[in-house]
Amino acid sequence: MFDFTGKRVLITGGAHGIGAACAAAFHARGARVAIGSRHQNSFEEFAARSGLAGLHPAVGNVSTQRGAEAVIAAAVTRLGGLDVLVNAAGVFEEVPIERISQAHWDDMLGTNLGGTFFCSQAALPSLAESSGNIVNVASDAGLIGYPMGVAYSAAKGGVVNLTRAMAVELARRVRVNCVCPGNVDTDMIQRAAMASGDPADYLQRARARAHTKRMARPAEIAAAILYFASDEAASTTGAALAIDGGGTAGF
Repeated sequence: MFDFTGKRVLITGGAHGIGAACAAAFHARGARVAIGSRHQNSFEEFAARSGLAGLHPAVGNVSTQRGAEAVIAAAVTRLGGLDVLVNAAGVFEEVPIERISQAHWDDMLGTNLGGTFFCSQAALPSLAESSGNIVNVASDAGLIGYPMGVAYSAAKGGVVNLTRAMAVELARRVRVNCVCPGNVDTDMIQRAAMASGDPADYLQRARARAHTKRMARPAEIAAAILYFASDEAASTTGAALAIDGGGTAGF
């Protein structure tokens, strides 16, 4: 299912978590894959750890327009064009409202929302040429309020509506969709658990927030991203798919 033979795919944040699962999934289906990461050593560590052959580095900090343009340029140069952009680069930190600093706000909005937009903007000429598509990684925090994550929620809510706005404007050139994962068993949530002071309790509450009482696996999110990026989804654009164990569906 989902043949990407010869397709040129860039995954920002591709060295960790959901991005890494996407890299493995696209690679297994014949895609040529570029990995966006902030540092060359992150790419090299992932390439060695994953065992995936033929990966291409696309290094830069997507939280700035210039950094995003560098990532896209590296990928387009190495791949010879672009068919799919997966905006998976993201950061997360829990901070109460009273303690939110300018630096925290800028980091959450700059990477999660700004990076998604500026990478999409820079990739647009290549994607339009190939009639390609964009898949953004938003969050259930972009659909409902997330206490202790005000800046993160603002950013991911922005990603959801950015997806819709871009999909409408680009409808005849580039498809744009997003996934909205709930809690996913990645290194990001493990770091948040450690920072909480009681990792076991934090992870138990993370599982309990889903009606299925479990966290999703990164590969489950990657499977939805593969669908959005595939020819089977040719009539799908502007969609925001919650993958959250029913957490946003209701009580």
